[in-house]
Amino acid sequence: MALGRTLGVAMLGMTGHVIEVEAHLAASIPGFTLVGLPDAALAESRDRVRAAVTSSKIGWPQRRITVNLSPASLPKAGSGFDLAIAIAVIAGAEEFDPARVAGVVHLGELGLDGRLHPVRGVLPAVAAAVAAGRPRVVVPAANAAEARLVPGAIVIAATSLAEVAYSYGAQIPEPRPAAPVVAVVQARTGPPAVDLAEVLGQLQARAALEVAAAGGHHLLMVGPPGAGKTMLAARLPGLLPDLTDVEAVEVTSVHSVAGTFDPGGGLLRRPPFEDPHHTATPAAVVGGGSGIPRPGAASRAHRGVLFMDEAPEFSPRVLETLRQPMEHGELVLHRAGGTARYPARFQLVLAANPCPCGKAVGKGLECTCQPMARRRYWARLSGPLLDRVDLQVEVHPASRAEIDGASGESSAVVAVRVAAARQAQADRLAGTPWRTNSEVPGHWIRSALGADRSLLVDLDRALDRGLLSLRGVDRVLRVAWTLADLAGLAAPTRAEIGRGLLFRTRGQVAA
Repeated sequence: MALGRTLGVAMLGMTGHVIEVEAHLAASIPGFTLVGLPDAALAESRDRVRAAVTSSKIGWPQRRITVNLSPASLPKAGSGFDLAIAIAVIAGAEEFDPARVAGVVHLGELGLDGRLHPVRGVLPAVAAAVAAGRPRVVVPAANAAEARLVPGAIVIAATSLAEVAYSYGAQIPEPRPAAPVVAVVQARTGPPAVDLAEVLGQLQARAALEVAAAGGHHLLMVGPPGAGKTMLAARLPGLLPDLTDVEAVEVTSVHSVAGTFDPGGGLLRRPPFEDPHHTATPAAVVGGGSGIPRPGAASRAHRGVLFMDEAPEFSPRVLETLRQPMEHGELVLHRAGGTARYPARFQLVLAANPCPCGKAVGKGLECTCQPMARRRYWARLSGPLLDRVDLQVEVHPASRAEIDGASGESSAVVAVRVAAARQAQADRLAGTPWRTNSEVPGHWIRSALGADRSLLVDLDRALDRGLLSLRGVDRVLRVAWTLADLAGLAAPTRAEIGRGLLFRTRGQVAA
């Protein structure tokens, strides 16, 4: 009887758990059993490991092999355990001293020729190993740059199983360096390289975009086709400041798990931009899939922008799934294969036409839609969803004077004001768990305003008329704080609250 031990990491959402991989070799009928709640991809590792070991000129032990992934009650998924299983089996066969690998974390998928293939989620996996006091980590060469982003990690890059086994003292010919397997990275949608100066006119919409960027607020733009809604939304990421170190690690970890991170450029420092098509399913937007749920567009847009063009064309099921992350900034996905928790603190930007034909602007004389068709169209955007959107503006076609006039401010100029407002929020919210005005709860905002009820006269009137809910009142106050930050004021006045109310109600309060 012989026993080999090493370590791996199981990912449940963004949380990594260090797993002890044990290989027991008994003198019995040859066989290979894998236990410890593996999924289908992990259960298939038996064949990959056997082929990789023999291809590496290492003798396969003709004994009864039982590999246990402990703790056995924790679900394990993916092919990232291949290398750990192979090393545990080779250590159990006493090809080298088993003590040399007992405290080392091994991550990687094995090819049948013994080469190491990259896997997803290396960044959070290595971070979990370091946090558990296991800083020594062996990863495929294609994942080395990503693994080295974790402070305190001792990363060993390898291209093949033979290279790893030889480094531990296995009695095999010195392996030649194998050509590293290139990581296949899905195309990640980055912020478009566009400038706000390219947008002609639209002073109100530009102002709303600046407020949204300064306070992290959700935004709805309603207007006819060609008015510039998509152009404005595409320019929002260019107004946002760079991610902090903590935010960069969060965002990069999400994209690492999703398989959309290219480690060649280091941590992701710019806010991400996701714009799913209106045919996207709930699983594609909020995450899901078989086994352990994977992150969707909402989580990939964490600390960035989630743009939903032609919002009423999205399935109502998709839109309603966004209500929870809009409030709490995270997604908790429960599936039969396990529960995963992903961050989802995104800025939602919705763009919509006023009706199916898109011509119901002004008096709507050119609109050809029936009243019932208009109601059905807007019923796709439910009241509870719109109640969570801080800024709601109408985007009208640019006039001839605006087209012939001077161009507006550039993204760089507006970004300076946005950065100053963000800094004011950071100073005011220091020592709290919140970073922007959009995250602050209503009771904190009201207590910060003091007992002066004269500031809230307009809000009380809108509440009595049914134009606002209690949640809507809190969101108007958040926008008012952002307007005050942009103006350099210590606190919002009645004027800022009035402007926030107009942004919220699309001018209905003035009617």
